[in-house]
Amino acid sequence: MSFQNTSWFHCGRCGSLFQAKLGKSEHRVCSKCGANPSLRPQTPAANFTAPAHFSPTLLASPPIAQQTHQLQPLRNRKRSALLLKLGGACLLVLFAILSGAYWLWQNDSVNPPLTASDEPAKNQILADNEAFLNDAIPHCIRTISGFLSAETAELRNSWVLTPLDAATRMTRFYNLNPLPNIGPQTLTLTHRALLPLPTTRAIETYWKTRDGHHLDAVFVEENGEWRIDWDHFARFSDTPWPLFLAGSGSEQGEFRLLARQRLIEKHQNTDTLSIVFYAPHFGSNDQLGPQSPEFLIKRDSPNGRLLSAAFQLESRNQRVFGGQLPRTDPEGLIRVRVKIRRDETDNQRRFELDELLACHWYATTAPGIEIPTQALAK
Repeated sequence: MSFQNTSWFHCGRCGSLFQAKLGKSEHRVCSKCGANPSLRPQTPAANFTAPAHFSPTLLASPPIAQQTHQLQPLRNRKRSALLLKLGGACLLVLFAILSGAYWLWQNDSVNPPLTASDEPAKNQILADNEAFLNDAIPHCIRTISGFLSAETAELRNSWVLTPLDAATRMTRFYNLNPLPNIGPQTLTLTHRALLPLPTTRAIETYWKTRDGHHLDAVFVEENGEWRIDWDHFARFSDTPWPLFLAGSGSEQGEFRLLARQRLIEKHQNTDTLSIVFYAPHFGSNDQLGPQSPEFLIKRDSPNGRLLSAAFQLESRNQRVFGGQLPRTDPEGLIRVRVKIRRDETDNQRRFELDELLACHWYATTAPGIEIPTQALAK
């Protein structure tokens, strides 16, 4: 045997060392025991026999590790849902806290709580206002006395606000509505207060006469003098209300009237307000002039929104511009300044509200009241 083509091998059967030719292992045999020295198994796999307690269900089920792996997504989903619910609850609580804090901040911003340090400032404002009234009221008394005692239109005109603009209106008005004879010496001042109008500071006053008349007059400082707001004092209208309702005069006019809601319960769930107007009675707040026909006004129109706001203010016993004097008009009525048109066709007389200028009788057209901001009907 050539040593170049042979090598030593270990027999896995008998443990002997033997020499054999190099080559494939399956042709190699041990020189000692004559068997194939390899230990590679030569028998086929054994058949599986199920034990007596064998369960097909157990055999079909996946291993425990595999089951745990399959249940993991479900547990994750449940855990995620729980976390989402907890997160949502936390957000709701946080939102409620922030909303409450914002409301308190807003409320304090509009009406800050009065503190001990604010009390002196408040008292100083009241003292200043009282001093202002004490200084101005003698001039107001002089003005109303001069107005009531004037014997000509020209003299009366010299005591009123914006006399050049008022002159024509006063002449026309007194031709149809003679001024009652009220002696200045019969007047008694019963109430007075500052009236914060948009562009100036006015003084509102109530007066009583010996024969039981009640007057209210507003004074505005103009060119260093306290003058009467004549349109408010006289309840100026272009035409006497009874004549206008009867079909006399112009087909359209501006009027200072009292307004009242009709059939409130019937119309509370509808989109209209039912309104009637009355002429005021000079010198008496309890007496009312003729009543107009019914006016149906859309709630979401500019006129309807302003009327609704004014009636809400009246229900709270408050006044436009934050007026401080008590209300003197009958309960449920508000003061309005309106433009109304009369239409007569086919022997039928109809009235239409062209414009609600203001819910007061002052010489300004500012509403003096907070109006809702919802969308208007087109």
